[in-house]
Formats: sequence, structure tokens, C-alpha cells
Amino acid sequence: MDNKMICVLAGYDDATEARLSGIQKDLYAAGFSGVQTKDIPMHFTLGSYDTEREEELKERLTKLADTFPAFDVAFNHVGLFRLPQNDVLFVAPEVSKEMLALKDHFPDNKDVFRWSAHTTFLIDKPDVIAEALKQVMLDFPAMEGKVNTIYLYEFWPTRHILTVHLKET
Repeated sequence: MDNKMICVLAGYDDATEARLSGIQKDLYAAGFSGVQTKDIPMHFTLGSYDTEREEELKERLTKLADTFPAFDVAFNHVGLFRLPQNDVLFVAPEVSKEMLALKDHFPDNKDVFRWSAHTTFLIDKPDVIAEALKQVMLDFPAMEGKVNTIYLYEFWPTRHILTVHLKET
């Protein structure tokens, strides 16, 4: 069975990336490791696709970057998802009209779950996530950020395909 897929990911400016990845690095330093994909930028997923669509998606993202403006996001809450085997600890950017407009460019995805914008910190067993949540909440600040990048990645194994920067306003 082929588990490969291509995902379109919305990424953040350098300052937002540094703050969010810093929270994740603090979790790693405290001994949490999780099963989430490592060594990729902080992001929220816009859609997943069959690998055969790589060239089409590269062209779409390149065109989108020429016209779609970067936009501000606000983070003010941490959340959890329950999966059959694990829980997901994440921070969620507030959904905005700009975020929804960006998501609307990817209605043809093959996502299994309903879309919920989130940036994953850790995926692990529920008891581990409960402990990790305590750590994150010790110093999680409400913060502002900016979405200015779109990534195209293939998963599994992880392969970076393309990075485009949204139009600066």
C-alpha cells in the first residue's frame, strides 16, 4: 500500500517560526519526543494530495505566491486532538478571512479529517500529552504572527519540494 502523499503547508515569517519552534524545542529539551514529523517548519496544513499531482501543485503555488498577500495571525490558545492511538498537542491560529481565503485555493484536497488550522507541537500517548501540556502552559504567551510562506512537502519519507513566499504588502 502506498502511503505517500503531498501536502500544502502554510508557514510563518522568521520571527513567528522562531517563537513556535522554540516552544517545541523546549518540549524536546524536557524529554518529550513524540511521533510527529520532525525537521519541518512550523505550519498549518492546507491540503493533502496524491503524489501524481506534484507538477500541477508546484505551478499552482508559484502562481498563488504572485497574487496572494502575506497576512497576520493571532495565537491565543493551545489545544488537543484525540486520534485513535495518540493525542495531538497544538497551538491554533485564530481563523481569519485571509486564512479562509487561502484555504479556499485548495478545495480539491483528499483530506480525511475536517480542516482545523493548527500547528502541531507534539503527537504522543494521552498521558505524555497531558504532561507536555503542563510544560507548554507554563509560559505560552498569546502572540501575533504572520503567514508569509507556502511549502510543498512529500511524506513518507519526508521530502521538501518547494517553498514560495506570499506577496508582501
